[in-house]
Amino acid sequence: MPIQALPQHLVNQIAAGEVVERPASVVKELVENSLDAGARRIQIEIDGGGERRIRVTDDGQGIEPDELSLALSPHATSKISSLEDLEAVASMGFRGEALASIASVSRLSLTSRTANHDSAFRLISEGGQAGQPEPVALPRGSQIEVRDLFFNTPARRKFLKTERTEFSHIDEFVRRIALARPEVGFELAHNGRALRRWPAASDEADRLRRVESVCGSDFIDAALTVDTQHERDNHRLHLHGWIARPSFSRSQANLQFFFVNGRLVRDRLVTHAIRQAYSDVLYSGRHPAYVLMLDMDPAKVDVNVHPQKTEVRFRDGRLVHDFLFSMIHRALSETRPGADDSSRAGHEPAVSAVQAGAGSSRPEWPQTTHQNALGLPVREQIQRYADLVATSSSASLPATSGEEVPPLGFALAQVHGVFVLAQNQHGLVVVDMHAAHERIVYERMKLSWQEDRIRSQPLLVPETVAASSAEITALEQHSKGLKRLGFELSLAGPQSMLIRAVPTLLAKSDVASLVRDVLSDLIELGDSRRIESAIDALLSTAACHGSVRANRRLNLDEMNALLRDMERTERSDQCNHGRPTWVQLDMKQLDSLFMRGK
Repeated sequence: MPIQALPQHLVNQIAAGEVVERPASVVKELVENSLDAGARRIQIEIDGGGERRIRVTDDGQGIEPDELSLALSPHATSKISSLEDLEAVASMGFRGEALASIASVSRLSLTSRTANHDSAFRLISEGGQAGQPEPVALPRGSQIEVRDLFFNTPARRKFLKTERTEFSHIDEFVRRIALARPEVGFELAHNGRALRRWPAASDEADRLRRVESVCGSDFIDAALTVDTQHERDNHRLHLHGWIARPSFSRSQANLQFFFVNGRLVRDRLVTHAIRQAYSDVLYSGRHPAYVLMLDMDPAKVDVNVHPQKTEVRFRDGRLVHDFLFSMIHRALSETRPGADDSSRAGHEPAVSAVQAGAGSSRPEWPQTTHQNALGLPVREQIQRYADLVATSSSASLPATSGEEVPPLGFALAQVHGVFVLAQNQHGLVVVDMHAAHERIVYERMKLSWQEDRIRSQPLLVPETVAASSAEITALEQHSKGLKRLGFELSLAGPQSMLIRAVPTLLAKSDVASLVRDVLSDLIELGDSRRIESAIDALLSTAACHGSVRANRRLNLDEMNALLRDMERTERSDQCNHGRPTWVQLDMKQLDSLFMRGK
């Protein structure tokens, strides 16, 4: 066939294949347009899972009558006008192809009214063929109705799923956008039945109610508030939102919401950073839950890498990765008895705002606070405990001499050599002594290792490994970093490298695979924590074997020493494998067990 220009109608249908995957894609584009128009209330009405009808009504700025026809033209937009605008996109949409693409595969009605006009104007299009605007009645804002989606492209229509499945995708999108824009009210109806209604949030309590309605009350109960920022060389990062405690892990990654400048994205770099931050406190195969918003300079992130704008590319991916890992890792390190009241959702942020030094070559993230030496003397606590028991006239511990009772209280007894029972101000505390001691020993071993750093062990016979050109480049660019990790590598040829030394603790592992994995991380992310993770796994195993075992009898001194160490040890709410180390039963729960007061 000779080269020829395609008809504009066919061009729009090809574009629709990229933008309009299913009815949920239409809802996404229309709602994002409403948000860009400054809407504070958006109504979404769906019939037949979106295949039969989609109507989105907003109270935004509206469209001028003489611009209605232009709004349905391809690559017509009010959001960018120059290359500089494209390099710093702050709006949800900007390509100017969504409405034209949707109109080419549906029967579309566009009605809009601005503050400058007494009436609205409606433009009707069928299969991309638009008529003339006509005056109609409508409050200020816009209303777009899409009927008979893919009526003129039956091949695309065959790929749609059942009505229930298609609506579930729409519902999922609305839930996510409602999290990103709590200041906007949303309503969702299906087949004439109202299903979702989120009023606009005016304060933090309203925002928490919005998060609870989307993620559930269990998430809110387990959530830690994160609010922190970093600024260096005009590069400002602000992370805020909620992360769930490790005990609230999921079998699927279905409760993970990450927004960049209000845009929901799925990014491997972000997922990797958050996964690494949770790596020390999660079961293998479990997934963390979080609702996080990252605000940054629009010029520092490229959102123009995917037609549906679900992927982004960071200008400085390593900076973003390190920032996310450090902030979330720090927040999780505070999960210990007595440290959670100020970090739970609805309280002050768990991570305060920080700034790195402007002159540093690498961001100076706040370091975690190391626990004091373990095995503290507890005879004073034991004596106070004896005094409290002697003077107690109620089920709760009274205050004595103006002193506060520790978060885990004081030991009462041991059950079957497995659990420690303690009494605090709230009621009864049950501690899994092996899990708790395992975390304490593990954190102490990590602290000792961090002070000693990574030692290298030369190989008796250097090992030659085949390498790709990308791996050779990574080796040359990150030679100092690899040496810091305990490796001594050199080039042995254009497509091979020589391993001369490896980290001492990992000398018996598969050295070649380990080197390749580290180089793969360096190629993909510019950094690697694979060595630290591998050493942590070894230390975790050693801590597990070195902790107190079941049926080990402890006296009161030893039990109270364990409780005090838990209160001073980072991440002591979970053992090394992600299991909880203690539970609290308050007096209300204890009363309900025996039906007291009923």
